[in-house]
Amino acid sequence: MWYSLAIVAAKIETIPEGTVTSPEGFLAGATSAGINKNATGKLDLAVLFSETPCLAAALFTDSRLKAAPVVLSQQRLKKGRAGAVVVNSGCANAFTGEEGYAHAAEMAELAAEGIGLAPEDVLVASTGVIGTPLPMERIRSGLERIVLSGDGGHELAKAIMTTDTIPKEIAVRVKAGDSRFTIGGVAKGSGMIHPDLATLLCFLTTDAALEKGFIKKALKEAVEASFNMVSIDGDTSPNDMVLLMANGRGGSVPADAFEQALEQVCVYLAKSIAGDGEGATKLVEVTVAGAASRLEARTAAKAVVSSSLVMAAVHGADPNWGRIVAAVGRSGVKVEETKLDLSIGEIPVLKAGSPLPFDKRALVQRLKGKEVAISLNFNLGSGQATAWGCDLSEEYVTINSQYMT
Repeated sequence: MWYSLAIVAAKIETIPEGTVTSPEGFLAGATSAGINKNATGKLDLAVLFSETPCLAAALFTDSRLKAAPVVLSQQRLKKGRAGAVVVNSGCANAFTGEEGYAHAAEMAELAAEGIGLAPEDVLVASTGVIGTPLPMERIRSGLERIVLSGDGGHELAKAIMTTDTIPKEIAVRVKAGDSRFTIGGVAKGSGMIHPDLATLLCFLTTDAALEKGFIKKALKEAVEASFNMVSIDGDTSPNDMVLLMANGRGGSVPADAFEQALEQVCVYLAKSIAGDGEGATKLVEVTVAGAASRLEARTAAKAVVSSSLVMAAVHGADPNWGRIVAAVGRSGVKVEETKLDLSIGEIPVLKAGSPLPFDKRALVQRLKGKEVAISLNFNLGSGQATAWGCDLSEEYVTINSQYMT
């Protein structure tokens, strides 16, 4: 049996400088191919490869208009296996027609030749400007220069950045009973971020031995608690992809320990995306407790963190708590005014629906911090959820008014 049904206490340790190649058997490399104008002289084309064939599962954008690499990767993942992924930044290869699909397929074929895999075992991901063809001459020559290594995950994390200001990567080492395994991950995302996979690419790896049915379930649950609880600006893209590859080199694992560790990795990356939102100066965390169900808690938390009015108030350190309750009210979840509690920066402002006196200057100072916590309790049930976002600044408008100029 590949996993234990018994609940096993897991010790999860973050690996210093850990990345997507920290699990045994994973290699990566990147190069500057001149695709990403915002990364001139830097990395913008990368390959992630497992020396051992992997079970694989992924979640993709909910957009009805999907980019060519998403369509190709969805088709190839129907068999539930993959050996590598080739990824570029600077060009989304979205809304590029049949030519775009042909380019995505050629990227996979070229990467496959370089690492000795069948093309159908290579997935493709792209991020960047929509509606622009891939510069295939640059990609062809760039792939020839990529050298794979066990430390290459750090290069990959940089190569997938667009308007990101920092690479986002993590790895954890897990001990659970007699089991030992590692999970690593990298992600990118800064703008066009909203629940339903936001606008992001995320690649997760593990040397744990998993089953096909379980890997899909574990990934879906982890994404629901992490990436689907992030919002920056209410927009999504046709390129979103979260991929999990498991090569089994670490042996069998307890299911609950793997799920716990995977969620921890995904939450870390999700919070990193929220804190690095375009123009962001603050990370905002919205926690809802006491909702009628977990789904209702998630819906309410996402409504608050998605509110432009709330996020603008946070940016200006304006203690306008009415915007928060207004967002809850329009979320459609069950809520009773006479039972609602609200705290901002751990300062109570509402109890059982009644406004509380509070020190305005103290609350303003809390709102000026780098991290702002908003806590709601509906006092209706046991549903809980947390969502993450960032403040809405003038810089966000500047970045997105000059994206192609």
